Amino acid sequence: MIYSADDRCPLDDGNSIPGIGLGTFSSDKLVKGDVVEAVKAGIEIGYRHLDGALMYGNEDEVGEAIRAKIADGTVKREDIFYTSKLWMTYLSPNMVRKALEKTLKSLQLDYVDLYLMHWPMALKPSEEEIFPRDANGKLLLDDVDFCETWAAMECCKEVGLVRSIGVSNFNHRQLEMVLKMPNLKYKPVCNQVECHPYLNQSKLLKFCKSKNIVLVGYSPLGTPRNPKYLNTSIPPLLNDPVLKKLGEKHHKTAAQVVLRYQVQRGVVVVPKSFNPGRMKQNREIFDFQLTDEEMEMIDGINRNCRYISIEMLQDHPKYPFHDEY
Repeated sequence: MIYSADDRCPLDDGNSIPGIGLGTFSSDKLVKGDVVEAVKAGIEIGYRHLDGALMYGNEDEVGEAIRAKIADGTVKREDIFYTSKLWMTYLSPNMVRKALEKTLKSLQLDYVDLYLMHWPMALKPSEEEIFPRDANGKLLLDDVDFCETWAAMECCKEVGLVRSIGVSNFNHRQLEMVLKMPNLKYKPVCNQVECHPYLNQSKLLKFCKSKNIVLVGYSPLGTPRNPKYLNTSIPPLLNDPVLKKLGEKHHKTAAQVVLRYQVQRGVVVVPKSFNPGRMKQNREIFDFQLTDEEMEMIDGINRNCRYISIEMLQDHPKYPFHDEY
């Protein structure tokens, strides 16, 4: 369990990660500067864990916000835990450091605290296209061995460009492949996956705990209703009657109930909001506790349904979601 908004979960390499982070991805068309102001507000509210990625296309703005709050004395660099991610077009081992250096240049920081392999699937190398396609619009897949990618990430850790390394969207079998690498130097400290009461990831969470790998949950409150990014056939999570009923009982919102559920399970959460009021609410979950019966009630609404299944890549040989967990 995470006991306060400022608690940090220990990582296997001796570092630690704040239990509640602020997601910085936005599927909305924002005006230049909106991300800067949102992240600055998040830091002022108390967030010290910021979750970003090269693919989000806004690391320059996130970096500007971090540097502004360092400059005005709100935080020191060591107070901030910044996560970035290696995109699928950079999985070739010779491109890993290049991608990380691109992120550092955008952020104008010397290191990131956590670097994740965003997906186990590789696309054809590209520094310009997020989803490279041929002349007919077909996605250009690649078949890189992600264990070789991992070895290149280990090198980035050894030269100090990143403090901790992990993965994202890996199933348990793919995690095992990394853990069983013959020359493994550093095991993944975490696996960041979609995790919420409609996809509670109970089997993957149990597996990760058995390997001392922290499970980080993205989209812990569901996702915006944007058909470009998600499966809109799944109803909005926060309208679920069980969650709303528990919220009423505890004088909390459904969102606060969901986040409380996760931290009681030992899941690190990175809810995304650029609304200062909701950012503040998402941290106000430590003045109540769910009973074992209430935790079971929330477990009972699991549907094993993904909002984000990236179905356009389901024929990729390393697509992770064909496995049960």
